[in-house]
Amino acid sequence: MSRDLHTTAGKIEDLRARIEEAVHAGSARAVEKQHAKGKNTARERIEMLVDADSFTEIDEFARHRSTQFGMENNRPYGDGVVIGTATVDGRPIALYSQDFTIMGGSLGEVHAEKIVKIAEFALKSGIPLIGINDSGGARIQEGVASLAGYGKIFRLNTRSSGVIPQISLILGPCAGGSAYSPALTDFTVMVNETSHMFITGPDVIKTVTGEEVGMEELGGARTHNTRTGNSHYLAENEADAIDYVKALLSYLPSNNMDGAPHLPPTQTLENKASDLALDTLIPDSPNQPYDMKVLIQALVDEGEFLEVHALYAPNIVVGFARIEGESIGIIANQPNQLAGTLDINSSEKAARFLRFCDAFNIPILTLVDVPGFLPGTEQEWDGIIRRGAKLLYAYAEASVPLVTLITRKAYGGAFIVMGSKYLGSDINFAWPSAEIAVMGAQGAVNILYRKEIGDAKDPVAKRAELVDEYNASLANPYLAAERGTIDTVIEPNQSRAYITKAFRTLRTKRDSLPARKHGNIPL
Repeated sequence: MSRDLHTTAGKIEDLRARIEEAVHAGSARAVEKQHAKGKNTARERIEMLVDADSFTEIDEFARHRSTQFGMENNRPYGDGVVIGTATVDGRPIALYSQDFTIMGGSLGEVHAEKIVKIAEFALKSGIPLIGINDSGGARIQEGVASLAGYGKIFRLNTRSSGVIPQISLILGPCAGGSAYSPALTDFTVMVNETSHMFITGPDVIKTVTGEEVGMEELGGARTHNTRTGNSHYLAENEADAIDYVKALLSYLPSNNMDGAPHLPPTQTLENKASDLALDTLIPDSPNQPYDMKVLIQALVDEGEFLEVHALYAPNIVVGFARIEGESIGIIANQPNQLAGTLDINSSEKAARFLRFCDAFNIPILTLVDVPGFLPGTEQEWDGIIRRGAKLLYAYAEASVPLVTLITRKAYGGAFIVMGSKYLGSDINFAWPSAEIAVMGAQGAVNILYRKEIGDAKDPVAKRAELVDEYNASLANPYLAAERGTIDTVIEPNQSRAYITKAFRTLRTKRDSLPARKHGNIPL
């Protein structure tokens, strides 16, 4: 039935038809194949993420202008990406969602222009940007125009860094240049056995190097969550991935000038069973591990802790929680993984998280049980000096409230790095079980008393005696407390009350760095 475009009614009818065409730009067969892979369409994903009836689409009628390789005969509305604004839990966001059912979600000139447009809008409006990635990469038919589009997106990712939160959902392939945009954002979420991200694929690698590697092993979600650290959460399915992003947003401010969402406090400072249980958390043997997450859950509101990077460098734990309804970031050594030592991966993981929190004015709680940096030629040759210094740099430049609690070991350079007074921490507590020293008692005694032990009739007994003396005189919190390195020594069951009051006091903290363009972090 023809429409009379000379009438208002006809023009409205024509608009509705065009919108319908834009909404169903992907073929029914392409949609069916997408669903068969356990994947949702671009618009279905948006519906899962945002509040009902809150999405306002932008540029739904945009189409590519390419005439090469017969492209002029295939010009679907939207050009393979849906962009717009919406709300999540009532808070505004901007988003884009690549549509794999339209030319494989490939990035061409107009496709890129749409992403740049919504990214610029997010930056100007001071609202988070969520990118849903599902793309075969650059649109080959459009040549250099596709590459130019990537460059513009990367520049906006960089300019927006530290101004608005940027979160990437990888819900399909993300290859070649496409992979760099998520790497420039703050958080990346991938779905197990569905998401793939790499610069060069298995076929190219085999051709150039002769190596044979599968898609999943090379760039699957588990690889990026456990080995490369490129992904911050391993989701079981798309619904799980989107739920994680919603939870993440609930802890974050909309921009660097705004405050994070505040919830009404639900707890008093009176001791609970979980507080009293902390008195027995630390084993009597200094070599016996325990789970630092037990302490985290006892300290925060409702025991709720949203971990980030859970499967990567598990010897350090990072994530978000609330104390008295206020968002905080937590960095904690994990004694049951590599004894809680700092290594290259854990240092970089914690530094990245700390710098994000500092950029968005989220206070940091540091929980310390660290015997030192992980020894070994592999660590030394791979750059532990330079790469470990990233965490030192991150603490030293941070201007947000910093509260530190030492539960047991705090040895050597690792003690300095983990939120010490010397790097600018505001309030530092220690438990009576804290051992603050240059090194552990066994190593120190072997160096300091080598001759005495060698000359002793019973070297084993002599070493044990000297270890006890060292622990009594040096490996405790009281020498540090005498010198003001520790503000006070507290009973474990008092930790929640002391930490809560510390953050209360620091809510009005104001600190600034010397005037400069930017520092030179040891990258």
